[in-house]
This record gives sequence, C-alpha cells and structure tokens, in this order.
Amino acid sequence: MSDPASRQPSGHGRHIPAASLARLTVYLRVLGTMMTEGIERVSSEELAEAAGVNSPKLRKDLSYLGSYGTRGVGYDVPYLSGQIAAALGLTLDWRVAIVGAGHLGRALAGYPGFGSRGFEVVALFDADQMTVGQEVGWLRISPVDAMEAVLEKTRANMAVLAVPADVAQQMCDRLIAAGITSILSFAPVVLQAPPEIQIRKVDMATELQILAYHAQRAQVAALATDAQARLMR
Repeated sequence: MSDPASRQPSGHGRHIPAASLARLTVYLRVLGTMMTEGIERVSSEELAEAAGVNSPKLRKDLSYLGSYGTRGVGYDVPYLSGQIAAALGLTLDWRVAIVGAGHLGRALAGYPGFGSRGFEVVALFDADQMTVGQEVGWLRISPVDAMEAVLEKTRANMAVLAVPADVAQQMCDRLIAAGITSILSFAPVVLQAPPEIQIRKVDMATELQILAYHAQRAQVAALATDAQARLMR
C-alpha cells in the first residue's frame, strides 16, 4: 500500500453520492465473501440480491466507477472487488489512532476485521495514568499528553474518538493541529472543525431511536392488518 499523502486517490474522479458510497461498502463485503467461496463471476442480479438491493440501483452505483460488467457474462468478482476498494481509498495505507482506551476504545483496538479491510490501528491513547502502559493486543496505551509525538512517530493519518463529550472537542482540536484530517467520532456531541476536515459521527443512541421508530410503525401496521382481518371474518 502507498501513503495517502504521497499519491492521489484512485482514478475514479467522479463524485459518489453518500447513499451509493454506503452501498459500495456492502458490495465490497459481499464480493469478499464470494471470493472466499471461490466464486469468480457474478451477475448483477445475484450481486444485488446478496447485497439486499435491486439490480438497477446496483448498476447505477457501479456506474460511478466505470463499466466492469459484460452482458450475459456478469462481473469478474476479484476485479470488481479491487475496483471498489480502489474507489473507496482502501488501496492506500490507512494508519488509525484511537483516542480513549475505555471499553469501546479497547474493543475497537482489538477488532480483527480492520486489517483485512485496509486499516491498521497504530496507536491507542488514554488520560488515565492507571490505564497508560497497559497492553491491548500488541498495542501499548500511550498518554494523551504525548499524543502529538506518538502520532508523528506512528505516521497515523486517521483517528477515532472514543472519549466523553466534555473532552471530545479538545481532543478533536489536537488531532487536527497534529495533521489528522479524517476523524470518526463516537462522542455524543457535535464537533466543530474546518470544512476540509472529514468528521463522521457514530451515535448509537440515535440509531436505536430510528430503529424504535421503524419498529413502532411495523407494530402499528401489524395491528391494523390484524384488526382488518377480524372485521372481515
């Protein structure tokens, strides 16, 4: 892999909408499973079904990358997987620093799936002196006081914030000042950053609330259907 600072992103110059981008990650995961099963070719219908979308939507998503399928033959699984990975920037060298070594931070640091998807966790920080120095897998927890020096030493270029809300902005500011431009935040707060900084927020409480909304609608629909069925008896 090459360092993102030393080369431009893949040749797919077209802007990919957020919804298509999210689905491309699903296609990549499905294609990876197919490769482990020895499947070399797949039709758009088969790939769409495995990914849980319809064929026109899949073809539209893949059109942002170029045309890789052959009518009547389908897609070359390894090749398409490689093209999606390149479009997502996964052929670059992503070195991740995790700020916060609580339960979430430790779980993320020990997650084995990052490596297979192009991400290497290279640093783990915490402010608790009782925690600093402990090991999580092969990583030794570093003090946040040494964050800038460790980021430079490890050449980290992406960060995850797994810290309380009251210190999240401060940690975010330090990461940005240290040259980190891509941050994934689990902190329950909206972070302020310059427009060129990419921040993705993961709010599990919000996701659960959205699930609750859909579950409620499903229950109401089921009750309405049941009531209608009773009336028709």
